[in-house]
Amino acid sequence: MLKRKSLYTILALVSFGIIVYASYFNFIHDPQAEAFLSHKEGLKRPLQLPLWLNVMYVHVVFACVTLVSGLLNFSSQLLKSNRQLHRVNGYIYVVSVFMVALTSGYMAPYSTGGKASSIAFNMLNIIWPFMNGMAIISIRKKRLLQHRKWMIRSFAYCFTNTLIHLITYVMHKGFGFAYVSSYTISIYCSLIILPILAEVVIRTTLPRSEQAVQMK
Repeated sequence: MLKRKSLYTILALVSFGIIVYASYFNFIHDPQAEAFLSHKEGLKRPLQLPLWLNVMYVHVVFACVTLVSGLLNFSSQLLKSNRQLHRVNGYIYVVSVFMVALTSGYMAPYSTGGKASSIAFNMLNIIWPFMNGMAIISIRKKRLLQHRKWMIRSFAYCFTNTLIHLITYVMHKGFGFAYVSSYTISIYCSLIILPILAEVVIRTTLPRSEQAVQMK
């Protein structure tokens, strides 16, 4: 139990930091995304900047919502005290993930790194909603343990963008790789690292003998 509480506290602090940083950077510091767009080269289709920016704003907002709603639904106190709110918040999370995937699908063809990056993002746009679908199916079949596992796997992908930029920074600034190459590699690394971390969390925080609780 202590391990779960410690992990939850860490995730809450990290998520709060990500939300504050993303909100400040995208809406105050660089609302035109000039720094990010400066790395885009050789786009095969013209970038409609006003539309792209609006889609990006929606993407950022719903990405932040996934962090908040995801954290809330991992709260055992919320589940015990208000199961209906837990359900409603769960659907908010699912809708938010769908909106993140939808907006990402629009921006994917304009990805830094071209087709290779676009393919990776579209893979994510399929995998992430699929995990949510499996979580919904599991809970409707009253398989609580399986539901928790799928939600942990899904929530891990809430940190995709953060991990992408972290790996890109290390490769570009630390090892001198070109930014575009670093960014492309970081996307694929994130697609591998995040599910591995999710499975580690599952194995270390969920007792194997834990049985699914019958939902009323």
